[in-house]
Amino acid sequence: MQDHGGYGQFCPVSMASEIICSRWTTLIVRELLCGSTHFNELRRGLPKISPALLSKRLKELQQAGVIAVERLDNGATKYRLSEAGEELRPVIIGLGNWAQRWIESRLSLKNLDPSLLMWDIRRNVQTDHLPRRRSAIQFLYPELPAGRRAWWLVVEDGTVDVCNFDPGYEIDLVVTTSLRTMTAIWMGLTTVKDEVAAGTLDVEGDRKIAEPMQDWLGLSIFAKVPRRVQ
Repeated sequence: MQDHGGYGQFCPVSMASEIICSRWTTLIVRELLCGSTHFNELRRGLPKISPALLSKRLKELQQAGVIAVERLDNGATKYRLSEAGEELRPVIIGLGNWAQRWIESRLSLKNLDPSLLMWDIRRNVQTDHLPRRRSAIQFLYPELPAGRRAWWLVVEDGTVDVCNFDPGYEIDLVVTTSLRTMTAIWMGLTTVKDEVAAGTLDVEGDRKIAEPMQDWLGLSIFAKVPRRVQ
């Protein structure tokens, strides 16, 4: 932990903490575990980190042997977890499972971020529950400022992209709800069906996309963890 020195203990927990417990480092590893390999992808999964700090943390992880860096022929840089980094998977998943089980939902739902939510949704969309043709799905969060209110998922040929500007395609489905409600659905704290029934989620458009929404959303990998607190 270069920010404030080491713990000065030989204990393996102490030594591991010096590497992965500095600010943002655990979340960078999370993003790499989720499939992000390029700097801009990491930024999209960590929208509140500065580019300078992300670069610093990536260099520290490389020096520690947690990640490997590959320079591509086109000049781009690709990041991937090393064997040592991949061994952190059960550690990171375990932390998430613990939080889903033991941290009250009212605390989790204080940390709302449309950029992170939509990026998470994008990489977990179950495309086999959507039509084979291109599908454009708009999410509207009316309570947010204009620049963060509208988001689009575009699904085509098994790939999914997300943007917060109009991609120019005909919209197949419009999902209107609050960011808090959509985050709660994503985290498995409620369901599409329950929120529609409560009048807090409105879905308009192609029924072939609307009806299986709960299925194609995919949900967070932590959504199925049984909660011990509410």
